[in-house]
Amino acid sequence: MKPAIADGHVVTIHYRLTLDDGSIADQSTGGEPLVYLHGAQNIVPGLERQLAGKKIGDQCDVVVPANEGYGEYDPAADQTVPKTQFPPNVDLQVGMAFQTRARTGQPMTVWVRAIKGDQVTISANHPMAGQRLNFHVEVVDVRRATPDEKKHGHAHGPGGHHHH
Repeated sequence: MKPAIADGHVVTIHYRLTLDDGSIADQSTGGEPLVYLHGAQNIVPGLERQLAGKKIGDQCDVVVPANEGYGEYDPAADQTVPKTQFPPNVDLQVGMAFQTRARTGQPMTVWVRAIKGDQVTISANHPMAGQRLNFHVEVVDVRRATPDEKKHGHAHGPGGHHHH
């Protein structure tokens, strides 16, 4: 009896993520599948929800609306700052992510959205915010999570416990 994907299972998938314009935004590259702990918010909520109940060998196409993916686009999360706010040795590129601190002191990630002269537009919106996500998924493996994995909230690789 093959287990079906459910909370507390470690799931191995191959996936390809395309956006509505047909561009490939992400995929399990180089033959390395994605391994995640189901029910631990390791992947976007809409994908996790729709993979529940699938079994090894299943292939499916999953469409995730923005609000179940990287969130709706919030224009208020964009701000323009002078280039001088960035380290001088950084070759700024659109799409780069930076760790910064929110007003509350919480660490947060911002992405460079645009660079115009000395002005840089940064955004707390994920680059794929507001986009519908189209996943093609193949389920490679499903197994019960170990007590350690459940405690840590993520899957451990075949070689044991690694934190990147």
